[in-house]
Amino acid sequence: MNRTEQLDQLKSNPHWDIVIIGGGATGLGSAIDAASRGYKCLLIEQYDFAKGTSSKSTKLLHGGVRYLQQGNIGLVLEALRERGRLLKNASHLSSIQPFIIPIYSLWEKWFYAIGLKIYDLMAGKLSIGKTTLLNKKEVIRDIPNIQQTKIKGGVLYYDGQFDDTALCVDMAATAIEYGATVLNYCKAIEFIKTNKKITGLKFYDSINDETIQINSKAVINATGVFTNAIMQLDDAHLHDYVTSSQGIHLMIDPYFFKGQNAMMIPKTSDGRVLFAVPWYDKVILGTTDTPIEKINIEPKPLEEEIDFIITHFNQYCSTPISKKDILSVYVGLRPLIKHDNIQSAKLSRAHALSVSTSGLITITGGKWTTYRKMAEDAVNNAIFVGKLIHAKCVTKDLKIVNPISKPSILKKIVSENPEMNQLIHENFDFIKAEIIYAIRHQMAMSLEDVLARRIRLLYFNAKVAIQVAPEVARIMSKEMNKNADWTIKEINSFSTLASQYIV
Repeated sequence: MNRTEQLDQLKSNPHWDIVIIGGGATGLGSAIDAASRGYKCLLIEQYDFAKGTSSKSTKLLHGGVRYLQQGNIGLVLEALRERGRLLKNASHLSSIQPFIIPIYSLWEKWFYAIGLKIYDLMAGKLSIGKTTLLNKKEVIRDIPNIQQTKIKGGVLYYDGQFDDTALCVDMAATAIEYGATVLNYCKAIEFIKTNKKITGLKFYDSINDETIQINSKAVINATGVFTNAIMQLDDAHLHDYVTSSQGIHLMIDPYFFKGQNAMMIPKTSDGRVLFAVPWYDKVILGTTDTPIEKINIEPKPLEEEIDFIITHFNQYCSTPISKKDILSVYVGLRPLIKHDNIQSAKLSRAHALSVSTSGLITITGGKWTTYRKMAEDAVNNAIFVGKLIHAKCVTKDLKIVNPISKPSILKKIVSENPEMNQLIHENFDFIKAEIIYAIRHQMAMSLEDVLARRIRLLYFNAKVAIQVAPEVARIMSKEMNKNADWTIKEINSFSTLASQYIV
């Protein structure tokens, strides 16, 4: 997975069957789908892979318990099927996670128990665990930090958990393995049309400061919250197709929430559920649902959102947190199909697909868990629009793996330079060789790419990420043959970004 090699492939092949704009979960899933069917496929991403929404999830693969409560049976069934497939196809980056709903009345006990039993049954042969009623002692045993007053018991159920950013990187590698060409830091700037139909596009490669034009039989817009911008690049007179809401997550130390079980708070004041989920050696708290008007690639958390999560967590846990206990706060934007006069928390999380008069295929909405189905639908439409010879989708059982052995590569890097076996920071297991690996084999082009999305240190502890930034930048500069100006610029840029992750 080398950017120079991918760029060389691009320049030697100006004609494509399918071009995908967007390097998040849906775009990368579409690239895997198209390439594994045998189509000549190119994916471009204007930032880094998973820079936007796809790296800022709650790290859960779930059918959507609250969608069941809303009566959206179709979405729940689809998500449960896809949850099972993803747990199987990316088992190295996903796992089964037990959840407990604390119960405070007999009515709640049976309401949630029956609902979750139905949730289990809907999963069918892809069910991952059996819902169980817990008494008060069992809940206190499994969630040691739970507020014990008034608690009557709990309901234990199971959902999936995963590493969203690492999965995106492996999805890019998988797409390449099947023959796709995949490039980050390439921004679509203009569609090429023949007889009012899209036949190609121009994009700007910001790494090499170069504009490139290619031809394509079909183009898929999988840009999430930037959907409107790409649709309006096709037709400037279009009204907005999607709206957005933001959700924040707080990262805290497991001292405040011990054990391996996650907790779901089923009802909050804004109508959402709230989770406390162990993730690696930290705990994620989230999320919120705040409508926003301005789309920003790095949205900022609102004070009221932070207070909302802290308040609700402290109502349920005996070890209260305050702002000083938050290690990092990250914010993601959800692309939601626009409907007037509907609260964002109640907007459908089902995906939607449209084809413009010029042939631009837009796939948006949805959720991480259903990315594979979204990709399948998008590619099916691309086949029709591009008049391609039909090939069957094969991704239901396709493994998401990086063909390169990371342990072997790290060992080789350390043998070349023993200094690379040192820890990046004493409190984390990442070694310096992982920086070199990210550059050579994961298309990391910036300090942010490494610290935010290859080793995820920015999410685990933002202050530590800022602390190690100069040393990481020094190693990167040497490996990439960059000058002192580049190093200083990268450190300053990353420190500014990381400051937004500090409460």
